[in-house]
Amino acid sequence: MRSSSPTSLPPDFSGTRSKILTVDALLLALSSRRAAGERVVFTNGCFDLLHAGHIEVLEKARELGEILVVALNTDRSVSTLKGPSRPIVPESNRAIVMAGLECVSYVTFFDDATPRSLIEQILPDVLVKGGDWPVERIVGSDLVLARNGIVRSIPLVPDSSTTGLIDRILSRYRSSQD
Repeated sequence: MRSSSPTSLPPDFSGTRSKILTVDALLLALSSRRAAGERVVFTNGCFDLLHAGHIEVLEKARELGEILVVALNTDRSVSTLKGPSRPIVPESNRAIVMAGLECVSYVTFFDDATPRSLIEQILPDVLVKGGDWPVERIVGSDLVLARNGIVRSIPLVPDSSTTGLIDRILSRYRSSQD
């Protein structure tokens, strides 16, 4: 299944100069950059509430190549993985925030439970996830390693998780209401 871009990007962010691309547009962009010898780094996630741990992983991922592709779970995919109360932030907004980061080259989406089919299409040189994913459990690691690529699990920032952040917000909000 081909991943698609969100249906509701604001006009300011939907132009051809945007980093937020459909899979087909991404593959075209990567083709020319690869021809110039640039290395493609790929990571994925929900990135529901962006926090310091996300930034740390993304910046370290970018250091491993010239191009950092971030694949975001669609809203439907996040709900399937995390439950009906998630995502907090809609996919179009998550994409805008992600594309605003200097270390991120391109943002795309995947609607499946895992990004495996997207990784098969992109065939990144480097595959990266946060430290809660051991290399052998990173989806697509077999594909990347079979092509002599690199797979990295980047250590997490302590006390930095979206679920923890949501829990703290709820706890503080409830406390302030008492």
